[in-house]
Amino acid sequence: MFGRRHRAQSRAQSGAQPLRRDEETEPTENVVDQEPDGLPGASTFGPYDADAQPDDRLARLDLGSLRLPVPEGAQLQIEVEPSGPIRAVHLTTELGQITLSAFAAPRSGGLWREVVPELVTKLRADGAQVGKSAGEWGDEVEAVTEHGVMRFLAVDGPRWMLRGVAAGPADRAQARTELLRDVVRQTVVVRGGEPLPVRSPLPLELPGALGEQLRQATAELVNAAAEGGSTSG
Repeated sequence: MFGRRHRAQSRAQSGAQPLRRDEETEPTENVVDQEPDGLPGASTFGPYDADAQPDDRLARLDLGSLRLPVPEGAQLQIEVEPSGPIRAVHLTTELGQITLSAFAAPRSGGLWREVVPELVTKLRADGAQVGKSAGEWGDEVEAVTEHGVMRFLAVDGPRWMLRGVAAGPADRAQARTELLRDVVRQTVVVRGGEPLPVRSPLPLELPGALGEQLRQATAELVNAAAEGGSTSG
């Protein structure tokens, strides 16, 4: 998807095993990528604020608050609230599922540092084995469950926080995490100027015909539910 960077990392690390520990330890992997041949330095990578989107000609799917690069062969999966708004957008790939979400954050930043302890506590309460390691944007959290492995990371931007989650089978965990990082590096966040409570999700919307199809389907479901309620009454 993103040229030589992702392909080289996938080949080099696809055989690595995920972390499996239930306590916070020193990092066991260096997750800060080295500069690959033929690509600019890491400082030219995002994620980007909308005011700083590069003219790189990379195709991105416009989802309102997110402009999201889509890996080759990935399928888009939409999660919708009963009331109509989009709850989440997932990218389903051969390595597993990748989900990116953006949230309103304070101007001072540091929201991810606040969220990590809460996330770790919740995951452990759900029965996961949880570990942390240092990443290029701060702590990354990995949770191992009977269903597979989840990797959480986030980036604090200007009045926004971008969170990425990779989930899937344990044997593809490392390659899936590298893909997640690549997607995050090329994502653009559109915060907008409206005031929002800290931690509020930035609104997502589908472009063009996709958005119209979703609106029609939502209206049909709402009408069907209303008719069913009136009939039963």
